[in-house]
Amino acid sequence: MTFADELSGFSFRRVGAMVLRYSLLLRSSWPRLLDLIYWPVIQMLTWGFLQTYIARQAAGAAAAPRLQVATGTLIGAMLLWDMMFRAQLGFSVSFLEEMWSRNMGNLLMTPLRPLEFVAALMTMSAVRLAIGVVPVSLLAIWFFGFNLWGLGLALGAFFVVLALTSWSIGLVVSGLILRNGVGAENLAWSVLFILLPLCCVYYPVSALPAWLQHVAWALPPTYVFEGMRSALINHVFRSDLMLAALGMDGVLFAASVAIYLRLEESARRAGALLQMGE
Repeated sequence: MTFADELSGFSFRRVGAMVLRYSLLLRSSWPRLLDLIYWPVIQMLTWGFLQTYIARQAAGAAAAPRLQVATGTLIGAMLLWDMMFRAQLGFSVSFLEEMWSRNMGNLLMTPLRPLEFVAALMTMSAVRLAIGVVPVSLLAIWFFGFNLWGLGLALGAFFVVLALTSWSIGLVVSGLILRNGVGAENLAWSVLFILLPLCCVYYPVSALPAWLQHVAWALPPTYVFEGMRSALINHVFRSDLMLAALGMDGVLFAASVAIYLRLEESARRAGALLQMGE
């Protein structure tokens, strides 16, 4: 089946049915809901108190105002990074629910098309992300006076770029798990952290060696974190950075969809859908 055939027969009803399935699964388990909030809260408190400590230590320094503004980006960087991580994890975990229940073979024999399945996973990723990020962002205002929502339209641009990157990675990871079995499920939790030092989450790109800066600028999230620092420190929204990141994300997402479809087809031919053990 070609990509054009996938789009021509796309059904939002089937997407809605899958989203309903995952929503009911999430609602029926309070540990799942708690887990969506627990780790973001712990990270927010840890980085928030660290930021408070650094700001107090810098109070008497000559460069105190500049240092305090710079450390003020720590919570923002943490929240955006966690947004990216949770978006990818929400995508992958919804996929893994099917693998753990050994339902993938049954699911792919239904009229549900691969792109409809991907759309449902993306929707549930956004739902899971909202459940985790909204309460934590409100707690950040209460504890540390940091208002993530104060970024306004810039936050929307940051979200789109980070979500597309996360879903692209989630697609490739899901395809690899589908092809190689649940023994590869650790990729869902670990693969994104390879990008952590390269995306310059907590420091500017200029802190990297010159040769590594080229690698950093090849990653869409880098543009978000540079844009976040520009918005918080200089109060300037770098639309040029966001447009560049969106263009890169478009190419990355299209490539990830193609890779996922190829891996799914390979899994079908190899009979991996009926052998989902480790």
